[in-house]
Amino acid sequence: MRMTAREISGLLGGELVGDGDVVVTRLRSILSAGKGDVTFLARATYAARARASQASVILVGRDWKEPLLQTLIRVDNPSADFQRLTEATAPPPVKFAPGIHPTAVIAADAKLGKDVSIQPCAVIETGAEIGEGTVIGAYTYVGHEAKVGAQCILYPHVVVRDRCLVGNRVILHPGVVIGADGFGYDSGPQGHKKIPQLGIVEIQDDVEIGANSTVDRARFDRTIIGQGTKIDNLVQVGHNCVVGRHCIICSQVGVSGSCVIGDFVILAGQVGLADHLNIGDGAIALAKSGLHQDVPPKGKVFGAVARPAMEEMKLEACKVRLPELFARVKQIEKRLGEGGEEKKG
Repeated sequence: MRMTAREISGLLGGELVGDGDVVVTRLRSILSAGKGDVTFLARATYAARARASQASVILVGRDWKEPLLQTLIRVDNPSADFQRLTEATAPPPVKFAPGIHPTAVIAADAKLGKDVSIQPCAVIETGAEIGEGTVIGAYTYVGHEAKVGAQCILYPHVVVRDRCLVGNRVILHPGVVIGADGFGYDSGPQGHKKIPQLGIVEIQDDVEIGANSTVDRARFDRTIIGQGTKIDNLVQVGHNCVVGRHCIICSQVGVSGSCVIGDFVILAGQVGLADHLNIGDGAIALAKSGLHQDVPPKGKVFGAVARPAMEEMKLEACKVRLPELFARVKQIEKRLGEGGEEKKG
């Protein structure tokens, strides 16, 4: 890209403050930006970053008043408007040419839609179906009777196992595994006997799943990832789980089996869910939280510290009484104050 601050301001409908002729050639974060770069200030609370930035142009909110050495462009939403600028100036995305690479292995009865792109060494098993315009990346495996919808991108080294269902416009990044066996065993004196996992995984439309994330098949029915949900890298979703629509699940989250997660739920990084939990619509679990009980709709939870089990149980029992004890302490302080007793040092 090569644009002046004035051109950027015009594109975004912003208010220019400073030199409109300064030229920028790159988009960068507020921390990494240097001379010739344009960046944005996501929040006014990050003002110190703006003052220290070496960027030539910074997008700020409409209410930003502080003068800076850089050229400023006041906009309605710095983050969203920076994304608009990115989309307007970014190079076009890589296009995968339709066709089947000669090294791909495709079963004779597999069904391929119009304009599919099957990359080198991909494997599509018997009875599988691939929708129109879908890309199957190099070394990707689509199992027996699995179905992948239209306009999907399965990047290299993705696995969609037998009979699993992938909707339309789904993006699966490298290393994603859909439909590995659920983690189910009968344990006894002789060891752990595997419980057959006879169900499947259903990935609904417009889902995106990050690199090396896994969604296990159900024991009997379906593990479901709801429409529009976005899953980060290195996430594990256990068997029989139902994840609702338009959820955000960040990196290193672990969801144990048979959890039911509502719509528009946010699970921040390294959140862990015990099995069989119900998480209500719109709930938020902050980073590194360990969830051992249900969360109501729009609930916001945080915290987990591992201690010896009995010690932690005693501490939790004490925590429940803290509000009552605090109120009693306040009453005692009030009585002592009213009694006029002399404080002894």
